[in-house]
Amino acid sequence: QVQLVESGGGLVQAGGSLRLSCAASGGTFSMYHMAWFRQAPGKAREFVASISWNGGQTYNSDSVKGRFTVSRDNVKNTVNLQMNSLKPEDTALYYCAAREVGTFNYNYWGQGTQVTVSS
Repeated sequence: QVQLVESGGGLVQAGGSLRLSCAASGGTFSMYHMAWFRQAPGKAREFVASISWNGGQTYNSDSVKGRFTVSRDNVKNTVNLQMNSLKPEDTALYYCAAREVGTFNYNYWGQGTQVTVSS
């Protein structure tokens, strides 16, 4: 089983940038596809971005495409989310998630890190 811990959240003005990090432990990191999700108060959890086990393939939601970049380091066992040109609607609790290669579901989740974007 893999454990995930997010960090890097905070308060930023609209147009600013933040870099989120997710540290993985307790598993073989390269066996997992990784993803970022977010959830704002009163809204359902939303997919943000994902990256394949070797970093060769990435996906971004339409709402963040061109502004956010997901990356991973399989030596340091970390996945990152660089967030630029932040908007107030990006305000949410951001979660790191993992799924084993060859499975359908993200079964491992971090506790989340808060991102707040002011106008």
